[in-house]
Amino acid sequence: MERNEQRESRGKQQSKKERLRGHDKDAPDIRISKTLSWVLRHGASSEGLFMRPDGYVRVKDLLALPKLHMLDFMMLERIVQEDTKMRYHLLLNADTNPDASGDAAQIWWIRANQGHSIKSIKLDLTPITDSGQVPMAVHGTTLQAWAKIQRQGLSKMNRNHIHLAQGVAGEGVISGMRTSSQVLIYIDLSKALKAGIKFHISENGVVLSEGDEKGFLRPEFFWRVERANRQPIPGWEGPVGGLDVLTSKMEAIKVTEAEEPSNQDPLSSNTEEKSTS
Repeated sequence: MERNEQRESRGKQQSKKERLRGHDKDAPDIRISKTLSWVLRHGASSEGLFMRPDGYVRVKDLLALPKLHMLDFMMLERIVQEDTKMRYHLLLNADTNPDASGDAAQIWWIRANQGHSIKSIKLDLTPITDSGQVPMAVHGTTLQAWAKIQRQGLSKMNRNHIHLAQGVAGEGVISGMRTSSQVLIYIDLSKALKAGIKFHISENGVVLSEGDEKGFLRPEFFWRVERANRQPIPGWEGPVGGLDVLTSKMEAIKVTEAEEPSNQDPLSSNTEEKSTS
């Protein structure tokens, strides 16, 4: 009886280890991407993967995971390239373990561009020292969450950063906000920077902040709050004409980007790197 229970327990543990994240109704690519995202942001250690200080893991180690047995390099490359939020970054770089001759072979590495809960990860982030570096910083959330946020502020929770977008979903913004957001919280970057709050930009354009010493962006730094239909929430309307200023900045940036010629391969920043950020 006891042996049967032990076998059942091992079977459950193994099936959980091999199970993809997401819902059964999700398309296979979506479930694989959700699993990739979880492993690279949160679960590398529990999956037994070596992770460099900058967040990269060996692709060969990732593909060897039981839960990703259906994934090969070509499929992984396609998922990375087609990810609309540019969550991942592929890099051809020297292995950290040299071979017997002492030479470090060139191998493929992959990382998540942001969203980590692993505290030791140090990403290549661009510091924001002036509010003019980005058109805006806005956080999308739900009405239910807003009830608490309006009292205590935005929290990074178990992640390393609070995530903010440089615009509203649907305005050419790649990442930083869920399209299902019901409430939009615009941050007063100038005020927050003057108060000593640090902000950074990730490789895929997400504005990140560690918040204050307790990991919060307090309501005093909320510039305007509105519903997804762009109607302001009473008491959080922001300055008169302020939203028009933000809209004008976004339009100016779009015009500038459209006028700038680009001869660079959108999938590669140099001969050794495939970039999705």
